[in-house]
Amino acid sequence: MSAASINNVIGKRFIELLRVDSTNNYAMQLAQKGVAFHGDAYFAFEQTEGKGQFSKKWLSAKGENIILSLVIDTSPLLLSQQFVLNMAAAISVMQLFNKYTTEKINIKWPNDIYCRDRKAAGILIENVIRGSKWQFAIAGFGININQTSFSIDLKNPISLKQITGNSYNTIELAKELCSLLDENFKHLQSHNEKYIFDTYNNALYKRNESVVFKNINSNFSGIVKGVDNLGKLVIENGTEQAYETGQLEWIL
Repeated sequence: MSAASINNVIGKRFIELLRVDSTNNYAMQLAQKGVAFHGDAYFAFEQTEGKGQFSKKWLSAKGENIILSLVIDTSPLLLSQQFVLNMAAAISVMQLFNKYTTEKINIKWPNDIYCRDRKAAGILIENVIRGSKWQFAIAGFGININQTSFSIDLKNPISLKQITGNSYNTIELAKELCSLLDENFKHLQSHNEKYIFDTYNNALYKRNESVVFKNINSNFSGIVKGVDNLGKLVIENGTEQAYETGQLEWIL
């Protein structure tokens, strides 16, 4: 991937796919072959093997939602900024929802978008690192837009249509998301991480509330304080302790 491609606008090249196993897989294969560049967007109307966090599947009705993967040239960034990119992606989805509803939109650590205590979107970022060089990332988005009937396997889904009562053009919204992420990515390029951290933490789901969590040994309750500069969730339970992604499960 050419370093010069970092100047490309995210979403300028927008490719629509009728059916694919996984937009992340599709984008990753092209990027590894050197035929995909920073900002390339791959939108699918149907995805047969959608991937979620921690090897979970992402289920989506055909043609009703945003299924999107973006190629991000991360070569100018530091390895330590991996979670900050995740934050920027989550903020972008939140901002997209905020354009169409005045209801409170939260970011549930590490990478889910919530409204009314229900999940509206998920993000999966897959990184390619060679040696100490973070070469590129594939940012995958699954966003519930027009779907109103969900699989019983999904615990608590909600869509933008269920929130507002309106239907939307998923392609146009996906392009809006690209523009929002392009703006937030510029904050990373200019090393304005404070904006990203502050925006993410201000929208953090259950912040300053007591929540029950499950770790390897047992369940415990603690107050969600925020996310630190390493992307760890800080919980107060007598003392403050920071947890990495994958160490905790929310019990809601």
